[in-house]
Amino acid sequence: MNLREVYELAIRVGIEHDGRGAEGVERALADAQRSYEKLDEVDREFFDAERLTNPYSDTRIIVGDPDAAVRGIVCGIDMEVGEVLLADRLREKGRSVDLVLAHHPEGAGLTGLHQVMYMQADLWHRHGVGLGAADSLIAERAEEVRRKVLPANHYRAADAAAALDLALMSIHTPADNCVTSFVQAFVDDAAPSTTDDLVRALTSIPEYADAARKGFGPSLIQGRGSARPGKTVVDMTGGTEGPTDALDRLSRAGVDTLVGMHFSEEHKKRAEELRMNLVIAGHISSDTLGMNLVLDEIERAGAVETICVSGMIRVKRS
Repeated sequence: MNLREVYELAIRVGIEHDGRGAEGVERALADAQRSYEKLDEVDREFFDAERLTNPYSDTRIIVGDPDAAVRGIVCGIDMEVGEVLLADRLREKGRSVDLVLAHHPEGAGLTGLHQVMYMQADLWHRHGVGLGAADSLIAERAEEVRRKVLPANHYRAADAAAALDLALMSIHTPADNCVTSFVQAFVDDAAPSTTDDLVRALTSIPEYADAARKGFGPSLIQGRGSARPGKTVVDMTGGTEGPTDALDRLSRAGVDTLVGMHFSEEHKKRAEELRMNLVIAGHISSDTLGMNLVLDEIERAGAVETICVSGMIRVKRS
């Protein structure tokens, strides 16, 4: 495989598992096209043209020749300068390493993180929240995230990779789409009788079992373990967590239990007021599960050696 093929495969996998469906993805691409067409020639120079074909602005080839062969990948959740140096050290020791593959976005993927958050409105709508309310809720939160990310040193890892002649790519929302789809299907099939049963069921998934052995497995952070979970929604995609007000809307729509990667203290307090159950499946373990599902597809498509670091363990599925 070459780098472009890895990138395009990740996008395809993300679309296949996108909770918005094909119509929602096409609408997002059409919105990007309209935004581009409204710009004058001067501003078009600064438009990220990848948005016209890739609906996930946090998933990008940051450094590297798209036509370069990828024989080996060093993959992890947070791939910073230290992990780039580790990849180079592994290469020095004789391992085939061409690509540093990050889950959490770097470079242009980090600057575009807020743009994928708008998909959360469509996902909430699927569970009964009005579109107008959902759009209004996410717009404010996305702008908050945009401002928060602005001062970051976005290209530290990218500059290190370029200096060492390594490709760097991030796969964020496509992997999160995969884990959301996988865990929702798992929970629906398991049909747990209580929230304790729900947590226990999650630990049968290898990535969550590994996290539990290491002390950070799935956990009920709000609600009673003996309570019935009721309508359970897995909410793990769309950039980063949405606003606390979204819990009010989801509760009114009949959602009883949310399963997520992480919830802030503000989310916990609001959920307590609403008598809503919150289950943390695990952040790094959920990211690992999503990346493993993408890596399965990459390895099926080509002979690629994968080395996992930075919080990841490799679990292969048929």
